[in-house]
Amino acid sequence: MKQINFPNREDWNSLCLRPVQEQQELSNIIKEVFATVAREGDAGLLQYTQRYDHPEAVKIIDMPLDDSVTAIPAELKDAIRIAKNNISKFHSTQIERPVKTDTMPGVTCWRESRPIDRIGIYIPGGSAPLFSTVLMLAIPAQLAGCRDVILCTPPDRNGSINPAILYAANITGVSKVFAVGGAQAIAAMAIGTATIPRVDKIFGPGNQYVTAAKTYAQQLGTAIDMPAGPSEVLIIADEYADAAFVAADILSQAEHGADSQAILLSDNAIIINKVLFELNTQLSQLPRKAIAEQALNNSKAILLNNLDECIEFSNQYAPEHLIITTENAEQLAGKVSNAGSVFLGRYSCESAGDYASGPNHTLPTNGYARSYSGVSVDSFVKKITFQRITAEGISNIGPAIETLATAEGLIAHKEAVTIRLNALKNIKK
Repeated sequence: MKQINFPNREDWNSLCLRPVQEQQELSNIIKEVFATVAREGDAGLLQYTQRYDHPEAVKIIDMPLDDSVTAIPAELKDAIRIAKNNISKFHSTQIERPVKTDTMPGVTCWRESRPIDRIGIYIPGGSAPLFSTVLMLAIPAQLAGCRDVILCTPPDRNGSINPAILYAANITGVSKVFAVGGAQAIAAMAIGTATIPRVDKIFGPGNQYVTAAKTYAQQLGTAIDMPAGPSEVLIIADEYADAAFVAADILSQAEHGADSQAILLSDNAIIINKVLFELNTQLSQLPRKAIAEQALNNSKAILLNNLDECIEFSNQYAPEHLIITTENAEQLAGKVSNAGSVFLGRYSCESAGDYASGPNHTLPTNGYARSYSGVSVDSFVKKITFQRITAEGISNIGPAIETLATAEGLIAHKEAVTIRLNALKNIKK
């Protein structure tokens, strides 16, 4: 982890840069995947599955969910259900109730939410099968009332899917789970095949190929949750922080992947040195040490003049996860303008948000927290406005509409009002 003391403000932009991934003609690869799926459908998907995941695959499998109930330990089932309850409780507060407003007498307007009909969820498999992401995406989709939830996740070499993924899907109302991974899964959900239906919006994390495929799907007209990049955390710590806790939070981020990034900000050189010492101690005990070490090479510990500067730097960086472990954490939180999710105080670890506290862990990365929010119930609905105008209402608002339409030269717009006003005048006669 690189240590930087009192950097000049003109250097902040370069310090906020994320690790750059090698593209390796990524765009051309993704276009070829989409073209193959569009041309060959399930047969094309099967070719990719045999090549990258399950060599013995003979068809695209719709995985059964019921068997998962007995396939995982009771302790894990109980933990998943605790997480499910907390996530459901938090997200249920986001359901919007229509509020009707009379903008003037006889003119009533309101907005109602309608669920997106069919959504697609991508869940990575491999060394870290993210069954927690199933909860984070399927639960708000269920609360929103989405009709179909299609889940794609890669099988292992034996054609199996982690039973925890299947169990999480089973208890959250997922409609179908398909053993398909990678960019080809995104293409299938965006285009549709004989087996995998086309979806209206795609959610979920993934590697650079999945991320590029989601971006390409959006260009072709299928909505996605948000632009994505490697996971990241920024921690603001003062002299009151627990260095062991901070180091553990950095490593919990670093083990996500080699391209992950952690930023430590402080106004206290002693706490930075303590954290760096703790990092070396704790890193040696990690099963995913090699991955974490690579991520730490992308990471920085930066000493700034005061905590206000730390907040200012954080807002410029716009982190996916922001941990404020200071004496006055809640006071500093009021100054946060750009962050995906904020964790306050020494006991608020990022792991809680990743799994079970309630808020969603699908968050904007790569600086997109400046303009994007994390996934919520709103991500799974459309907002439709309604208005009802009575005879009194058109009489009140009509003359203004006539004036505005005439000023813009849209006379048919004006006449649509005038014809109604004249009809009302004739009724009064």
